[in-house]
Parts: sequence; structure tokens; C-alpha cells
Amino acid sequence: MMDQISQLDTDLFIYLNSLGTATWDQFWLAYTSKFNWIPLYAVLLYLIFKQMRLKAFLITIVVVALMILVTDQVTNLFKNGFHRLRPCHLAELIDGMRLVKARCGGQYGFFSGHASNTMSAALFIGLTLKKRFKYILYYLIVWALLMGYSRIYIGVHYPLDILLGALFGAVTGTLFYMLNLLVIKKFNANTKLGDNMK
Repeated sequence: MMDQISQLDTDLFIYLNSLGTATWDQFWLAYTSKFNWIPLYAVLLYLIFKQMRLKAFLITIVVVALMILVTDQVTNLFKNGFHRLRPCHLAELIDGMRLVKARCGGQYGFFSGHASNTMSAALFIGLTLKKRFKYILYYLIVWALLMGYSRIYIGVHYPLDILLGALFGAVTGTLFYMLNLLVIKKFNANTKLGDNMK
């Protein structure tokens, strides 16, 4: 069963990866770079700042940092636990695929850190801003899914790496969003209690 799933995953990877063309290579290389999205993150953090009091915003920053740390560490645990080689590290695949990046990256790829991190950010930020911006959650989910696709396009991840990474990111993003609401609510309750006791 696992061999069949692995073969289907490989076949789908080869198909999707082979759809790429030199015309689109630079676009997807730019899209997959985390550094190119720093301005977007800055704008989204500013929008969150605008709808919160300063102390609630600072709590949110701490929760986001914790979310990124947890997502990264669990992703690394999976990679080092499953030891699934990236497709670009397999001699039997390299001649039949397109490696768009200059180098393959780390040895193991299950599951994708790009997929898990961007999806967790999409869910957390989208849920936080959805009251003010009706469709932002959907836009951010599409952005995260395209980030996952970019990893297949450039040749460094299988579709299953992306799917499970995105699912994990969706779970962590939602849980940390709920944690953030809980911490802010508790902080506000304690602040009001302290004010009443003065």
C-alpha cells in the first residue's frame, strides 16, 4: 500500500514538475523565496496592529513567534524521523525532472517547511483579520497553496510533502489563533480586575 502511494506521489511529481517552462522559471523562483514576502508580512502585521491595542498586539507577536518555532521544529522532527529523500536527491529521478533551483537543498523533504509555515501564517493572519477584511483568509490560503506548488515546480518536494505540510500548518495556524484569543481575553480580564481593585 505504501509503495503504491509512494509511486503515485512520484508520478504526480514528475507530471506537475514537467509542466514547467523556462518562461515561468524566474517567476516561481521569486515566488518560492521567503525573503521576497517580507513586505507582505510587514503589511499584514501593520493591519493587525491597527485593529488591536498595543499590549494585545505584543501578545500576538509573541504567539506568532511561538507558532513559527513549533511549526519549524515539528517539521524538522518529521524530516529527520522519516528520512524521505527529496526528489532532486534521487539519481533515478534527476534525469527525468526539472531542477530549477541552483541546488537541491537539505537531504530530506517530508514534509515541506515552506508549506507548513506559509499555511500556518495564512490561517493565523486570515482568521485574525477576517472581521475587517471579508475575503482575506481565502486569498491567504491560495497564496499558501501556490507557495506549496512552487516547491514542486522547482523540483525540491513531492506533492505529498506539500499536502501534509499544508495540513499541519492549517492545524497549527488555527490552534495558535485560538490560543492567541484565549491569552488576550485572559490578559484583558486580569487588567480589568486590577483596575477595579485600585
